[in-house]
Amino acid sequence: MARVTLPPKAQLSAQQQRLYDEFAGPRGGSIRGPFAIWLHTPPIAEGANKMAMALRINGQLEKRLFELAVLLVIRRGLAQFPWFVHRGAAVEAGLAPEVVDAIEARRTPTFAREDERVIYDLVNELVETKSLRQDSYQRGLNLLGREQLIELVTVVGYYTMITMVVNSFDVDTPDGSRPLS
Repeated sequence: MARVTLPPKAQLSAQQQRLYDEFAGPRGGSIRGPFAIWLHTPPIAEGANKMAMALRINGQLEKRLFELAVLLVIRRGLAQFPWFVHRGAAVEAGLAPEVVDAIEARRTPTFAREDERVIYDLVNELVETKSLRQDSYQRGLNLLGREQLIELVTVVGYYTMITMVVNSFDVDTPDGSRPLS
């Protein structure tokens, strides 16, 4: 059960109400997950939303690769809520269901595409070591270019933060399931 819940809309301050309306639009009309937590601290909520929009909506990283990176971070962190949300988004973005299933089962996927293999290796190295070796950095630079490599590293950091928030506050999935073990 979630440790912190979204206050009733009628009890939100004017700033919280504005942020609620801003956040709910691109999220299907409601706020859940880390944004329900962050709404308690409007400056953090606002900053996190700007980062989310910069990465998810305005980012240059191909959505399939973005979602692969997200799945790897949240799977490693056992983040139930974002897995629930991003599993379907990854398949919708073009990631093979077999790849998603392998990640969920903690198996190394068989990749049909080399760019996915590179992202897999880079993200796992980032999550494990918090950095990239020179050869990995060069591999990422060759695949993505400077701007998208910066974006990829930022995606890993952002979703690491999300993992910590949803796990620390025990954020429930919409249906109450716990898809990761």
